[in-house]
Amino acid sequence: MSKLNIPEGHQAVMPYLMLDNATKFQDFVIAVFDATIKTLHHQPDSTKIMHAEADIQGSRMMFCDSTAQYPRHPAQLFVYVHHADETYSKAIENGASSIMEPKDQDYGRSCGIRDICGNIWWITSIE
Repeated sequence: MSKLNIPEGHQAVMPYLMLDNATKFQDFVIAVFDATIKTLHHQPDSTKIMHAEADIQGSRMMFCDSTAQYPRHPAQLFVYVHHADETYSKAIENGASSIMEPKDQDYGRSCGIRDICGNIWWITSIE
């Protein structure tokens, strides 16, 4: 089997979220997950995001503002972080709602939140 020709910084599977307010989502992932925005393109003559890419600890995700052709479509995401409790607190401080408070699980310290755009994040740390 030959090697895939994947662009630098991308992985074989990447989430792509269609959101009602991609700019708020961008601010949220920067504040909560210390994301780095790698790509940002706005729709012509608009402040709406046509395509953006955020890097969270080496994992890239794509997102944009929804349109009539591509309606809102939030996702559920699983993310490993250094400290689940700290990340959970940052998420709540930045407008997320709690789905599951941090607690020890057999796979690590885990919690769940719904972000400001309706995406669900399962946040886990192994300390």
